[in-house]
Amino acid sequence: MEGPVFWIGFFVFVLIMLALDLFVFHKKNKVIKVKSALLWSLFWIGLALAFNTAIYFLLPENNHQKALEFFTGYLIEESLSIDNLFVFIMIFGFFKIDPKYQHNVLFWGIIGAIVFRAIFIFAGVALIQKFAWIMYIFGAFLLYTGLKMLIDRKESSEFNPNENIVIKTFRKFFPVTDDMSVPAFFVKKDGKVFATTFFVALLFIEASDIIFAVDSIPAVLSVSTDVFIVYTSNIFAILGLRSLYFALSGIMPLFHYLKYALAGILSFIGIKMCVNEFAGDFGYDFHISNFASLGVIVGLLVISIIASVILKKEEGEKSQK
Repeated sequence: MEGPVFWIGFFVFVLIMLALDLFVFHKKNKVIKVKSALLWSLFWIGLALAFNTAIYFLLPENNHQKALEFFTGYLIEESLSIDNLFVFIMIFGFFKIDPKYQHNVLFWGIIGAIVFRAIFIFAGVALIQKFAWIMYIFGAFLLYTGLKMLIDRKESSEFNPNENIVIKTFRKFFPVTDDMSVPAFFVKKDGKVFATTFFVALLFIEASDIIFAVDSIPAVLSVSTDVFIVYTSNIFAILGLRSLYFALSGIMPLFHYLKYALAGILSFIGIKMCVNEFAGDFGYDFHISNFASLGVIVGLLVISIIASVILKKEEGEKSQK
C-alpha cells in the first residue's frame, strides 16, 4: 500500500478542487450549458490522466502495472457511472428540480459518494485479503447483475423515488415541505425545521449511488486490490460525473444501447474474477489480464455507441418519409 504522503496529497488535492468548484467556478446557481459541461468534462478527464501519469513516474514499485490498473479501474468506474446519469435525469425530472439548482444537489451528492466509496472499498479489500474465496462471490454477483440488466424491461414511467424505503423512512420521521421557492436543503417554518424536496432528491441520489457502488466496486477490485489505486480511480471518475451529466443529458439517445454494453462489461468482469481465482487456486497457467479487460471494455462501449448512432440515423430517416 502507498505511504501516507500519497494519501495526504490526494485528499488535499480533492479538497482544493471541490472548494474551487463550489466557491469559485460554480458559486452562483445557473444552468450549465452543454459547451461548458463538455469543457469541464475534458478538464476532469485531463486531471485523471495527469494523475495516472504521476502514478507511472512517482510510485516506487510496480509503477507500470499500477498505472495500467488505475486507468482500467477509472474506465470501468466512468463507464458504469454513465448508467447513474439516467437515474439522475429521472430523479430531477420526478422532483421537478430546476436545472440551475441541479449542480448544487449533485455536488453534495459527490461529497457523500466520496465517504461511502471509502467505506466500501476498504471493507471490500479487507474481505478479499482475509477470505480469498470471496472473489468467487463477487464474480458470480457481477455475472448475475449483468444478465439481469440484459433481461430487465422496467420502464422509466415506473420510476417512483417516493416508494424507495430510504425516502419513505425519512418522510416518516422528518417533516418534508414541497415548497421549492427557497433553494435550500432545509427551511424553517413557524419555528419548525422542514426538509425540502431538494434534500429528498439528494437523499435518493445518495441511496442510488450506494446501490451502484455494489456493482462498480467489485468490478474495480477485479483489476486491483491496492486500496490507493481503487479509491483514487473511483474518486476521479466520480469528480467528473457532474460535468458529464450536463454534457451528455442532451445526447442520451446516443447511449440507447449502453445498457447492453454495461451488461456485457459486468458479465465479462464477473467471469474474469472467477476464472482468474480458479486458475490461481488450482495452479493453472491461465490469466485474463487487465490489458485484455481494457480492450473488452473499450470495444463494448464503442460498439454500443456506434449501434446507437446508426439506430438514431435510421429513426431520423424513417420520420422524414
